[in-house]
Amino acid sequence: MIEIILISILILGLGIAGIAIKILVKKNGSFSGTCASNNPFLNKDGENCSYCGAPPNEACKSK
Repeated sequence: MIEIILISILILGLGIAGIAIKILVKKNGSFSGTCASNNPFLNKDGENCSYCGAPPNEACKSK
């Protein structure tokens, strides 16, 4: 049982470290593709992005 917990903590730590490295390496520390309007699975109604106002066929304006 303790092995499973340690493996889970290790995998979770590697994931968090990977995200942290991505933020440090990316220019201005921003994530790309933050608009849900660019994903047809998340935006089935074709609404504009509530974060930046971009329509589904445009890139995120918050860059």
